[in-house]
Amino acid sequence: MWYTVSSKHASSRYKSLLILRERSSYLNKKDCVKAVKPEKNMKKLFIGGISWGTTDESLAAAFSQAGTVASAVVIKDKMTGRSKGFGFVEMANDDEADAAIAMWNNQELDGRRVVVNEARPMEKRF
Repeated sequence: MWYTVSSKHASSRYKSLLILRERSSYLNKKDCVKAVKPEKNMKKLFIGGISWGTTDESLAAAFSQAGTVASAVVIKDKMTGRSKGFGFVEMANDDEADAAIAMWNNQELDGRRVVVNEARPMEKRF
C-alpha cells in the first residue's frame, strides 16, 4: 500500500513528491492519505484556457467522460491562490488520453473554449 503525506504535514512544494511506504516509522496512518501507485503507461494532458472558476474536481469530472482520470489539477498562483488558466489531467492509458483530446480539444468547458494537448516536459529556466 502506498501513502502520501497530507498537506498539514508537508510543505506545498513537496507534498505531491512525498510518497511513503505503509511501514513508515515517523508518521501515523491517520496522518496519511492513500495514493494510487503511479503506472508507467499513464499519459498526462495539458489543458489550456480554462475558466478561473474551474476546480480540480470539475476538471476531473469533465475528463472522466472520456475514461479513467488518475489525477487532475488546476495550476494556481502562489500569491493570490487564483487559477492561472491552465491545468493538467493524467489519464489511465494512451487510448483514453487520445479519446479525451478528441472529445475536449477546442470545446467549451465552464464557459471557455479549452485547448487540450499531450503535456510536454517542463523546459529548463535560467
